[in-house]
Amino acid sequence: MTSVDVAIEGATMAPLNIEHPSSPDPQPQFTINNSTYPETSIIRRKLTGYVGFANLPNQWHRKSIKKGFNLNIMVVGESGLGKSTLISTLFNMPLYPPRTPKDPASEIPKTVAIDQVTADIEENGVRLHLTVIDTPGFGDFVNNTDSWKPIVDDIDQRFDSYLEVENKVNRTTIVDNRVHAVLYFIQPTGHSLKALDVTVMKKLHKKVNLIPVIAKSDTLTEEEVLAFKKSIMTDIANQQIEIFEPPKYDNDDEETIAENTELMMNVPFAIVGSSDAVTTNDGRIVRGREYPWGVIEVENEEHCDFVKLRQLLIRSHLEELREKTANVLYENYRTEKLSQQGFQQDHSVFREVNPAMRQEEERALHKARLDKMEADMKNVFQQKVQEKEQKLKKSEAELFARHREMKEALEKQRQELEEKKNRLEVGRVGEEKKTRKGFSLR
Repeated sequence: MTSVDVAIEGATMAPLNIEHPSSPDPQPQFTINNSTYPETSIIRRKLTGYVGFANLPNQWHRKSIKKGFNLNIMVVGESGLGKSTLISTLFNMPLYPPRTPKDPASEIPKTVAIDQVTADIEENGVRLHLTVIDTPGFGDFVNNTDSWKPIVDDIDQRFDSYLEVENKVNRTTIVDNRVHAVLYFIQPTGHSLKALDVTVMKKLHKKVNLIPVIAKSDTLTEEEVLAFKKSIMTDIANQQIEIFEPPKYDNDDEETIAENTELMMNVPFAIVGSSDAVTTNDGRIVRGREYPWGVIEVENEEHCDFVKLRQLLIRSHLEELREKTANVLYENYRTEKLSQQGFQQDHSVFREVNPAMRQEEERALHKARLDKMEADMKNVFQQKVQEKEQKLKKSEAELFARHREMKEALEKQRQELEEKKNRLEVGRVGEEKKTRKGFSLR
């Protein structure tokens, strides 16, 4: 196998200048897998001119522009917190159709529903296929114990459908319908997270990129917002809930690091959503909300964190949200799912083959087999010895019992003989007395 070292000089097209060495250099050596080989097959050449692989980013840009992007956002929160308004404000267009007022006499739904709205948005030639998944009914019941189940089931179902298409033999282009981010709306109580918030966030944080936001923050003062944020982050840390954080790279500059740090310092984002154009006191027309005491500007960072949320979600880290969903969250779900189905990963197929290491592994395996055989033989031998000892003990016990029985029988016979002897002696003595008595009468 021939390896070529090429040096590029200049940025314009020019004929190649190839220099052949006049005298061979001393043969160097290189090492692969602890084995040394002579470096006789390497040809060193100098190349002047522009090749073109520096244009790869432009090629990727053209391909991405042609293909377009997709973003799937799920909004979770109680009714009346401004979820639809915030989404319309983020993308600067109405995404939801006009809603008809509900009839109070109509039947109230008993479970959380899953609705989605899709839209194709184009900005400066970049096309984005947006899908917003809403969860109407969440937190609106008296008993919200299992209100998180439809949400988690929908996220898992999207993972399952993607995995099913991915595992097909003849598959077409996979449509990514996985949830890339979840905006969790927290009610502006000013105290701390509710038990429902903690439960739902703990169910979601391992499956999606979780971004907590404080809805309708204009109902709180600045001091209340700061205290509420601190309380929420304390609860999140104590409950070990993972929220989305911008990734850190080795080549990040100081400006990027400072921006990411500032973004995380403002989590959870205190937001105000509004698509209405209002006029400020100085005559500017801005998007915001008008109150008797003044105007809340949506895109004013001194009034709310809407700009920071938009920067994190869309402008700066949209691709990181998609990558983490695909490479971390989905891969974890995929690994767990396949493991439950009995699939196991054989990591040896990804390992480079080294003859010396392979021989050492085979030697270790052979030694392990011999040790196992020796241990099995010892166990069998000990088992046989124990069985033999048990048989000998049983035979010994039987012999002792038989000896005892024979001894008792002999003792019994001896006593019987002694009794017979005594009876005979007593009878003989009586006869002698009778004989003597009769003798004296004569």
